[in-house]
Formats: sequence, C-alpha cells, structure tokens
Amino acid sequence: MTLPLRFGYKASAEQFAPTELLNYAVLAEQAGFDSVFVSDHLQPWNHEGGHAPAAMPWLGALGARTERIIMGTSVLTPTFRYHPGVVAQAFGTLGVLFPGRVILGVGTGEALNEVALGIPWPDVKERFARLKEALELIDLLWREDRVTFDGQYFQTENATIYDRPDVPVPVYIGASGPAATRLAGRVASGFITTSGKARELYTETLLPALAEGLEKGGRTADDVDTLMEMKVSFDHDRERALQDTRYWAPLALSPEEKMGVEDPQEMQRLADALPIERAASRWIVSTDPDEHVSRIREYIDLGFRHLVFHGPGADQERFIKLYGEEILPRLRALDA
Repeated sequence: MTLPLRFGYKASAEQFAPTELLNYAVLAEQAGFDSVFVSDHLQPWNHEGGHAPAAMPWLGALGARTERIIMGTSVLTPTFRYHPGVVAQAFGTLGVLFPGRVILGVGTGEALNEVALGIPWPDVKERFARLKEALELIDLLWREDRVTFDGQYFQTENATIYDRPDVPVPVYIGASGPAATRLAGRVASGFITTSGKARELYTETLLPALAEGLEKGGRTADDVDTLMEMKVSFDHDRERALQDTRYWAPLALSPEEKMGVEDPQEMQRLADALPIERAASRWIVSTDPDEHVSRIREYIDLGFRHLVFHGPGADQERFIKLYGEEILPRLRALDA
C-alpha cells in the first residue's frame, strides 16, 4: 500500500508575528491544506522585520482555532534550549488536547538559536548523539511512569508525564545528511527534509539512507511518512514571484558562508549582498500552474508523500488563496 498524498502549509515563524501567522494557518485549513508545520526559532534569519514566536504555545492556539489539520514542528531541537522532559510534557499535553492531530518534528539544531543563550555549540557528532538520547528519553517518558534516566547528556529521577495521549504523538526526524536520515528510517514515524538542493542529494544519499534505516528497523516504506518542505513561489506576476524570495536569501548562503554566523544582523548582511537570482535559486518560481505542478511532481516521483509548501512572500493570504484555487486541485488529481 502506498501512503496517500498530503499537502501542508509551512508557517514561517521567522517572518510573521504570532497572531498574523496564526490567522494565515487558519486560512490554510479553510483553503484545503491538510497540515500546518511551524519552525521553532529563538532568533530569525533576518534581524530587520524578523520574528520568532515560540512554537509550542503557538501550536496550542492553532489547535484551538482549527478542526481537522495535522499540525507540528518542522523542526524543534529537543537538546539545548529544551530538556527532552519538557518537550515530552508539552507535546503530551498537545496530544491530549488535540488527539491524532499533533506531530513532534525534531532536528539537531542550529547555532543561531542556541548560542545566544550562552550554550556552547558542539560538533555534528555530539549534536546527533544528543538527539538520539533525547528521543530515547522522550519515548520512555511517554510509555512509562517514574522514569529514572542517567544518560550521557540528560538525566531524570522518578519523572512522570501525567498527561499524555493513549497513542503517543508521532515523532518525525528532520535531516539533511545520511546519519539522521537512517535514524528516521529505523525509529521515527516520519522523515523531514527540504527541497531545492541537488537531485543527487536525494537520490544518492538521503533516500538510500532512509531505505537502509528501514531495513535495519525491520520496517517498510509505508511505516514512515516522507515529508518534503517545498520552497515554492507561485504568482501570476513572475517578477513578484521572483522578488518574494528576497527575504529568504539566507537560505541560499552556502554552509561555508554561514559557518560560525550566530547573529541575525550578520546573517542578514551576508544575505542582502546576494543577487536576486541566487536568492531565488532554491525556490520553484512559476507563473504557470501546470508547469509549477510538473516541477513539484519530481519530488512526488522520488517518493515524497507529504509536501509542505513554504511561500516566501509577505502577502501570505494571496499565496494561500492562489495555491488553494490553482495548485492543490491539480496535485490532488495526481493522487486520484
């Protein structure tokens, strides 16, 4: 059995204030999106005009304002600013309030969100080890009472999460490299990654790593939701669609260019120096709905079944309306 296609809306917490972002997410449900995923930043990519509402209370407000959408984080880091026990408690509560509608998406984190609190930023190996240990502890807290845990990075003593759903909240792992992707295939309910990178990254690295993880875990492809954050800029006006990507120019910076940058002001300075063509390089920029869908279909053909669309422009109401009217019906026809 192949999992059905699902289409979500990415709530850009780095770009919009909490109430405005909430209103857009409610509108996305009304427009026919299946899910809403929100980022969890302490600091945004851009200092000027940036925002960073906290994801966990925001999800509670979203659940209260909506009826059917799946909602979750893409992604939250359960290893530095948050103790895994706090994450287990918060998402246990969300799961009780909105049963069957909540997903905990996690990742290894970014220095931008942690260093500002005086947290030393470790290497990739330690960040991954912390994530594995955090997930082990969260799972124990959701399954058992009186959890005493003595890990390398986290400890609890007779800890109990008193409010948790009968069915644990699904955990999705965000990854851009093979190790975390294998972990997602082995233990997670979902795998999250982002579009706009070289096709070989998906075909030669990430998807083979996911398959390897599934095999090691004794699981099948239908056991893991494959979620792709789609970077899309669709508008009838091509120049507008192109210029809308400007705010997100930091995403076009290479890892080498961003290395060691922990200040939103410096990140913005580097990004502002990029030409618009490079700022738009990771986005599907289109004016024709059929051409737009054909480019999205490339990711569906790779095997991604849950596409969460991130529109870069300031006028999110326009983006949601256009997508709901012109793109989602075409995408649903593919599944039919």
